[in-house]
Amino acid sequence: MTLRILATIAISMLISLGSAQAGDIVIEHQYARAASPIAKSGAAFMHIMNNGTENDRLVAVRTDAATTPELHTHIMEDGIAKMREVEGGFEVLAGDATILERGSLHIMLIGLTRPFIHGEAITLTLIFENAGELTIDVPIDNERQGNMDMNMDHSNMDHSTMDHSTMENSNNN
Repeated sequence: MTLRILATIAISMLISLGSAQAGDIVIEHQYARAASPIAKSGAAFMHIMNNGTENDRLVAVRTDAATTPELHTHIMEDGIAKMREVEGGFEVLAGDATILERGSLHIMLIGLTRPFIHGEAITLTLIFENAGELTIDVPIDNERQGNMDMNMDHSNMDHSTMDHSTMENSNNN
């Protein structure tokens, strides 16, 4: 092969690295993280672009990395931060992007089946209402801070007011 062909192949591989596509749906900037190597839950984040002319919806997720993957969001209710499963999934508008990020929409991975080790990857199958199934590799990046301001002082935060009542205890499985 000539140097020009090799360069073209290398550039094509770099452009496609870290993104996946099914129909008009494109996934980019995906990553997963867990709080520690012994954590029982983790989360996955990504950008879901809909390059089509029809709205779509992420309705479910499958993975062998957790016993219970759920589509979640954070809400504030009576001054208390709560995580909730989003019934019906996440809308992905035509010509727009739905951003899954820390402190907002995300894929909650309850009952991790193995430690999330920085630098490794998990596999998720995203199930869309119209585009169907899209299987992606998601790098584990326990160092990424996302869009939240992680320099906040949590030393005086009262965690007893956080509602975790909808979270399953993975030790009961």
